[in-house]
Amino acid sequence: MDLQTHYNTLWEKSRAGFEAGSFKLDPWIDNPADDRLGITLLARPSCEVRERIRAFLDELQQVAPEQYFYPDTDLHITILSIISCTASFTLSAVKPADYVQLLESITHHASPFEIDINGITASPEAVMVQGFPLDNSLQMLRESIRAAFSSTSLLQSLDQRYTLKTAHATVLRFRAPVQQPEKLLRLLENYRTYDFGTFEVEELEVVYNDWYQRAEKVKVLGRFKLG
Repeated sequence: MDLQTHYNTLWEKSRAGFEAGSFKLDPWIDNPADDRLGITLLARPSCEVRERIRAFLDELQQVAPEQYFYPDTDLHITILSIISCTASFTLSAVKPADYVQLLESITHHASPFEIDINGITASPEAVMVQGFPLDNSLQMLRESIRAAFSSTSLLQSLDQRYTLKTAHATVLRFRAPVQQPEKLLRLLENYRTYDFGTFEVEELEVVYNDWYQRAEKVKVLGRFKLG
């Protein structure tokens, strides 16, 4: 299944639920006891793309102010979830330098790549902007990382939840009953094919993070220039 078909399928299923007033609320997002932490390799959208996403979110906040909106500092595209966020995971369980060294050895040989951020999709619990890699560089990078980790004894949970193939960024999570579902759905429909811009990924970060990639909880373990 190509990315556009995948995003379309997500949208159609979610839209049907939204029309019926069905939104899956996140029970953890405002819970101070949430201790789910992990290690993620990610990319940050360009300033121009973030500005367009912010304008979209500003409109959403007018019709759904009760929801959780990702601040600019937290916007990201997951390259791979090295260790999925789990309760009570801490860096003391691993040697971060080993992860940085391995990822650096791979990304050093990887080429920069472009991602086109075009349109939005949704799941029952979130709204996402759609990302489309313009060549197969991201796929090749992910395959190289998977192969490298499979040949080590490093703790990892790559692809245990699902095999990551998309390049989306989550921008909104539902945390409270939607007060104006018709207006929200109409606005989302307006942005289904909106062009947020294209940016080049030249640098990646590996971070120790919570489930929502909140800046105040993220610790950057390493940064890698591609190529």
